[in-house]
Amino acid sequence: MKIAIIVNTGKAAAIDCAGKITQLFLENGAEVIMPSKCEPYYKNTNIGFVSDHFKLFELCDLAVTVGGDGTIIHSAKHASRYNKAMIGVNVGRLGFAAEVEPDNYTDLKRLLDGDYSVQNRMLLSVSVKHKDGSVEDFVAVNDATLARGQMSRIIDISISLDNSPITTYRADGVLFSTPTGSTAYALSAGGPVISPGMKCILLTPICPHSLISRSVIFESDAILTSSVRLSDDTNAILSIDGEKNIEITPDDIVSVRKSDKDLKLITLYNRNFYQLLNEKLKERKA
Repeated sequence: MKIAIIVNTGKAAAIDCAGKITQLFLENGAEVIMPSKCEPYYKNTNIGFVSDHFKLFELCDLAVTVGGDGTIIHSAKHASRYNKAMIGVNVGRLGFAAEVEPDNYTDLKRLLDGDYSVQNRMLLSVSVKHKDGSVEDFVAVNDATLARGQMSRIIDISISLDNSPITTYRADGVLFSTPTGSTAYALSAGGPVISPGMKCILLTPICPHSLISRSVIFESDAILTSSVRLSDDTNAILSIDGEKNIEITPDDIVSVRKSDKDLKLITLYNRNFYQLLNEKLKERKA
Protein backbone atom coordinates (compact mmCIF):
# COMPACT_ATOMS: atom_id res chain seq x y z
CA MET A 1 0.00 0.00 0.00
CA LYS A 2 1.27 3.47 -0.90
CA ILE A 3 0.36 6.14 1.65
CA ALA A 4 0.78 9.88 1.16
CA ILE A 5 1.60 11.91 4.26
CA ILE A 6 1.00 15.67 4.16
CA VAL A 7 2.60 17.61 7.00
CA ASN A 8 2.12 21.16 8.25
CA THR A 9 5.83 21.94 8.35
CA GLY A 10 5.10 25.16 10.21
CA LYS A 11 4.41 23.12 13.36
CA ALA A 12 7.30 21.33 15.06
CA ALA A 13 4.84 18.96 16.73
CA ALA A 14 3.42 18.00 13.32
CA ILE A 15 6.89 17.27 11.92
CA ASP A 16 7.68 15.05 14.91
CA CYS A 17 4.32 13.24 14.80
CA ALA A 18 4.58 12.63 11.05
CA GLY A 19 8.00 11.07 11.60
CA LYS A 20 6.52 8.57 14.05
CA ILE A 21 3.64 7.79 11.68
CA THR A 22 6.06 7.28 8.80
CA GLN A 23 8.11 4.83 10.86
CA LEU A 24 4.94 2.95 11.83
CA PHE A 25 3.94 2.50 8.19
CA LEU A 26 7.41 1.58 6.96
CA GLU A 27 7.86 -1.01 9.69
CA ASN A 28 4.60 -2.64 8.65
CA GLY A 29 5.38 -2.94 4.96
CA ALA A 30 3.73 0.19 3.55
CA GLU A 31 5.32 2.63 1.12
CA VAL A 32 5.31 6.30 2.18
CA ILE A 33 5.43 9.31 -0.14
CA MET A 34 5.53 13.01 0.75
CA PRO A 35 5.71 16.37 -1.06
CA SER A 36 9.30 17.31 -1.87
CA LYS A 37 9.18 20.31 0.49
CA CYS A 38 9.22 17.81 3.38
CA GLU A 39 12.53 16.24 2.32
CA PRO A 40 14.75 18.47 4.52
CA TYR A 41 12.89 17.22 7.61
CA TYR A 42 13.11 13.50 6.85
CA LYS A 43 16.57 12.73 5.50
CA ASN A 44 18.11 9.24 5.51
CA THR A 45 14.70 7.54 5.33
CA ASN A 46 12.94 5.33 2.81
CA ILE A 47 10.33 7.98 2.07
CA GLY A 48 9.60 8.78 -1.57
CA PHE A 49 9.35 12.48 -2.37
CA VAL A 50 7.29 13.86 -5.26
CA SER A 51 7.20 17.30 -6.84
CA ASP A 52 3.69 18.47 -5.99
CA HIS A 53 0.32 17.58 -4.46
CA PHE A 54 -1.17 16.63 -7.83
CA LYS A 55 1.42 13.89 -8.34
CA LEU A 56 1.19 12.90 -4.68
CA PHE A 57 -2.53 12.15 -4.83
CA GLU A 58 -2.31 10.60 -8.25
CA LEU A 59 0.19 8.01 -6.95
CA CYS A 60 -1.12 7.21 -3.46
CA ASP A 61 -3.76 4.71 -2.34
CA LEU A 62 -4.85 6.94 0.56
CA ALA A 63 -3.56 9.98 2.42
CA VAL A 64 -2.84 11.04 5.99
CA THR A 65 -2.63 14.71 6.95
CA VAL A 66 -0.73 15.82 10.05
CA GLY A 67 -1.65 19.30 11.20
CA GLY A 68 -4.92 21.13 11.80
CA ASP A 69 -8.15 21.57 9.88
CA GLY A 70 -6.37 23.92 7.48
CA THR A 71 -4.06 21.11 6.39
CA ILE A 72 -7.06 18.84 5.83
CA ILE A 73 -8.96 21.47 3.83
CA HIS A 74 -6.02 22.23 1.57
CA SER A 75 -5.35 18.53 0.92
CA ALA A 76 -9.03 17.65 0.50
CA LYS A 77 -9.29 19.51 -2.79
CA HIS A 78 -6.55 17.36 -4.30
CA ALA A 79 -7.91 14.18 -2.73
CA SER A 80 -11.39 14.75 -4.20
CA ARG A 81 -9.92 15.40 -7.65
CA TYR A 82 -8.33 11.92 -7.65
CA ASN A 83 -11.11 10.22 -5.63
CA LYS A 84 -8.71 9.26 -2.83
CA ALA A 85 -9.71 8.75 0.80
CA MET A 86 -7.87 10.62 3.53
CA ILE A 87 -7.65 10.85 7.31
CA GLY A 88 -6.44 13.69 9.53
CA VAL A 89 -4.21 13.60 12.60
CA ASN A 90 -4.96 16.63 14.77
CA VAL A 91 -1.92 18.66 15.70
CA GLY A 92 -3.95 21.87 15.59
CA ARG A 93 -6.30 23.41 18.13
CA LEU A 94 -9.78 21.98 17.58
CA GLY A 95 -9.46 19.66 14.62
CA PHE A 96 -13.17 19.29 13.80
CA ALA A 97 -12.36 17.29 10.66
CA ALA A 98 -9.46 15.30 12.12
CA GLU A 99 -10.05 11.74 13.24
CA VAL A 100 -6.93 10.87 15.25
CA GLU A 101 -5.14 12.61 18.12
CA PRO A 102 -1.31 12.42 18.21
CA ASP A 103 -1.26 10.15 21.28
CA ASN A 104 -3.28 7.58 19.33
CA TYR A 105 -1.23 7.63 16.13
CA THR A 106 -0.57 3.86 16.33
CA ASP A 107 -4.28 3.33 15.54
CA LEU A 108 -3.35 4.29 11.98
CA LYS A 109 -1.98 0.77 11.52
CA ARG A 110 -5.62 -0.22 11.00
CA LEU A 111 -5.40 1.47 7.59
CA LEU A 112 -3.05 -1.28 6.44
CA ASP A 113 -5.52 -3.96 7.53
CA GLY A 114 -8.51 -2.28 5.86
CA ASP A 115 -10.10 -1.88 9.29
CA TYR A 116 -11.83 1.45 8.69
CA SER A 117 -14.90 3.11 7.19
CA VAL A 118 -15.18 5.92 4.67
CA GLN A 119 -17.62 8.80 5.00
CA ASN A 120 -18.52 10.84 1.92
CA ARG A 121 -18.62 14.58 2.60
CA MET A 122 -20.31 16.98 0.22
CA LEU A 123 -18.25 19.74 -1.43
CA LEU A 124 -19.33 22.98 -3.07
CA SER A 125 -18.62 23.99 -6.64
CA VAL A 126 -18.20 27.79 -6.75
CA SER A 127 -17.86 29.84 -9.92
CA VAL A 128 -17.45 33.53 -10.67
CA LYS A 129 -18.63 34.81 -14.05
CA HIS A 130 -17.04 38.14 -14.96
CA LYS A 131 -18.36 40.90 -17.20
CA ASP A 132 -16.08 39.82 -20.06
CA GLY A 133 -17.58 36.31 -19.99
CA SER A 134 -14.60 34.62 -18.36
CA VAL A 135 -15.32 32.17 -15.53
CA GLU A 136 -13.23 31.17 -12.52
CA ASP A 137 -14.04 27.85 -10.82
CA PHE A 138 -13.27 26.76 -7.26
CA VAL A 139 -14.04 23.92 -4.85
CA ALA A 140 -15.00 24.64 -1.23
CA VAL A 141 -14.72 22.10 1.57
CA ASN A 142 -16.17 24.29 4.34
CA ASP A 143 -17.57 27.45 2.81
CA ALA A 144 -17.52 30.29 0.33
CA THR A 145 -17.83 33.72 1.92
CA LEU A 146 -19.06 36.74 -0.04
CA ALA A 147 -18.38 39.73 2.18
CA ARG A 148 -17.38 43.36 2.37
CA GLY A 149 -13.69 44.11 2.15
CA GLN A 150 -11.59 45.27 5.05
CA MET A 151 -12.75 48.59 6.52
CA SER A 152 -15.53 48.71 3.93
CA ARG A 153 -19.13 49.59 4.70
CA ILE A 154 -22.12 47.25 4.77
CA ILE A 155 -23.05 45.88 1.32
CA ASP A 156 -26.21 44.71 -0.45
CA ILE A 157 -26.20 41.10 -1.66
CA SER A 158 -28.95 39.73 -3.93
CA ILE A 159 -29.61 35.98 -3.86
CA SER A 160 -31.36 33.89 -6.50
CA LEU A 161 -32.41 30.24 -6.38
CA ASP A 162 -32.43 28.41 -9.71
CA ASN A 163 -32.42 31.79 -11.50
CA SER A 164 -35.39 33.14 -9.48
CA PRO A 165 -34.68 36.07 -7.11
CA ILE A 166 -35.51 35.18 -3.51
CA THR A 167 -34.00 37.81 -1.20
CA THR A 168 -31.55 40.66 -0.70
CA TYR A 169 -29.39 41.01 2.38
CA ARG A 170 -27.93 44.25 3.66
CA ALA A 171 -25.12 42.79 5.71
CA ASP A 172 -21.39 42.35 6.19
CA GLY A 173 -21.71 39.34 3.91
CA VAL A 174 -23.17 35.88 3.38
CA LEU A 175 -21.80 32.37 3.89
CA PHE A 176 -22.47 29.42 1.61
CA SER A 177 -21.51 26.34 3.63
CA THR A 178 -21.38 22.58 3.31
CA PRO A 179 -22.65 20.46 6.21
CA THR A 180 -18.99 19.96 7.14
CA GLY A 181 -18.59 23.75 7.19
CA SER A 182 -21.60 24.25 9.44
CA THR A 183 -19.26 23.88 12.45
CA ALA A 184 -16.77 26.42 11.04
CA TYR A 185 -17.42 30.12 10.29
CA ALA A 186 -21.16 29.51 9.92
CA LEU A 187 -21.40 28.34 13.54
CA SER A 188 -19.79 31.58 14.75
CA ALA A 189 -22.22 33.53 12.55
CA GLY A 190 -25.20 31.91 14.30
CA GLY A 191 -25.93 29.14 11.81
CA PRO A 192 -27.25 25.67 12.73
CA VAL A 193 -25.16 22.56 13.22
CA ILE A 194 -25.73 20.07 10.40
CA SER A 195 -24.65 16.43 10.47
CA PRO A 196 -21.67 16.20 8.07
CA GLY A 197 -23.11 13.21 6.22
CA MET A 198 -26.12 15.21 4.99
CA LYS A 199 -26.39 16.71 1.51
CA CYS A 200 -27.54 20.33 1.55
CA ILE A 201 -26.32 23.92 1.18
CA LEU A 202 -26.43 26.28 4.15
CA LEU A 203 -26.84 30.02 3.55
CA THR A 204 -26.04 32.24 6.54
CA PRO A 205 -26.05 36.07 6.57
CA ILE A 206 -23.14 37.70 8.40
CA CYS A 207 -24.21 40.52 10.74
CA PRO A 208 -27.37 41.36 8.73
CA HIS A 209 -28.95 44.78 9.19
CA SER A 210 -32.28 43.15 10.05
CA LEU A 211 -34.20 41.75 12.98
CA ILE A 212 -35.48 38.68 11.14
CA SER A 213 -32.69 37.40 8.86
CA ARG A 214 -31.89 33.76 9.60
CA SER A 215 -29.91 30.92 8.09
CA VAL A 216 -31.62 28.98 5.29
CA ILE A 217 -30.95 25.35 4.30
CA PHE A 218 -31.36 24.45 0.62
CA GLU A 219 -31.60 21.05 -1.01
CA SER A 220 -28.40 19.69 -2.49
CA ASP A 221 -29.55 20.17 -6.08
CA ALA A 222 -30.13 23.91 -5.56
CA ILE A 223 -28.19 26.42 -7.65
CA LEU A 224 -27.65 29.65 -5.74
CA THR A 225 -26.42 32.79 -7.49
CA SER A 226 -25.51 36.12 -5.95
CA SER A 227 -24.43 39.61 -6.93
CA VAL A 228 -23.45 42.69 -4.96
CA ARG A 229 -24.39 46.36 -5.03
CA LEU A 230 -21.57 48.60 -3.85
CA SER A 231 -21.28 52.29 -3.09
CA ASP A 232 -18.18 54.23 -4.11
CA ASP A 233 -16.31 53.60 -0.86
CA THR A 234 -16.98 49.84 -0.58
CA ASN A 235 -15.59 46.66 -2.08
CA ALA A 236 -16.44 42.96 -1.84
CA ILE A 237 -14.36 39.81 -1.58
CA LEU A 238 -15.22 36.15 -2.25
CA SER A 239 -13.18 33.87 0.01
CA ILE A 240 -12.98 30.11 -0.60
CA ASP A 241 -12.29 28.26 2.68
CA GLY A 242 -10.30 31.29 3.83
CA GLU A 243 -7.51 30.28 1.40
CA LYS A 244 -8.36 31.95 -1.90
CA ASN A 245 -9.66 35.54 -2.14
CA ILE A 246 -11.23 37.04 -5.26
CA GLU A 247 -12.37 40.64 -5.58
CA ILE A 248 -16.02 40.82 -6.67
CA THR A 249 -17.51 43.73 -8.63
CA PRO A 250 -21.21 44.56 -9.22
CA ASP A 251 -20.84 43.04 -12.71
CA ASP A 252 -19.79 39.63 -11.38
CA ILE A 253 -22.13 36.70 -10.76
CA VAL A 254 -21.20 34.18 -8.06
CA SER A 255 -22.77 30.72 -8.42
CA VAL A 256 -22.77 28.00 -5.78
CA ARG A 257 -23.91 24.40 -6.21
CA LYS A 258 -23.11 20.92 -4.99
CA SER A 259 -19.89 19.61 -6.47
CA ASP A 260 -20.02 16.41 -8.51
CA LYS A 261 -17.11 15.15 -6.39
CA ASP A 262 -17.13 14.13 -2.73
CA LEU A 263 -14.49 14.27 -0.06
CA LYS A 264 -13.85 10.77 1.26
CA LEU A 265 -12.88 10.95 4.94
CA ILE A 266 -11.67 7.83 6.70
CA THR A 267 -13.11 7.02 10.12
CA LEU A 268 -11.58 4.60 12.60
CA TYR A 269 -13.91 5.09 15.54
CA ASN A 270 -17.65 4.68 15.89
CA ARG A 271 -18.26 8.06 17.52
CA ASN A 272 -21.45 10.09 17.76
CA PHE A 273 -20.97 13.33 15.82
CA TYR A 274 -22.90 15.48 18.28
CA GLN A 275 -21.07 14.06 21.29
CA LEU A 276 -17.77 14.80 19.55
CA LEU A 277 -18.98 18.30 18.73
CA ASN A 278 -19.74 19.00 22.39
CA GLU A 279 -16.27 17.80 23.37
CA LYS A 280 -14.62 20.06 20.80
CA LEU A 281 -16.64 23.09 21.84
CA LYS A 282 -15.69 22.49 25.46
CA GLU A 283 -12.06 22.58 24.34
CA ARG A 284 -12.71 25.88 22.58
CA LYS A 285 -14.20 27.32 25.76
CA ALA A 286 -11.19 26.17 27.73
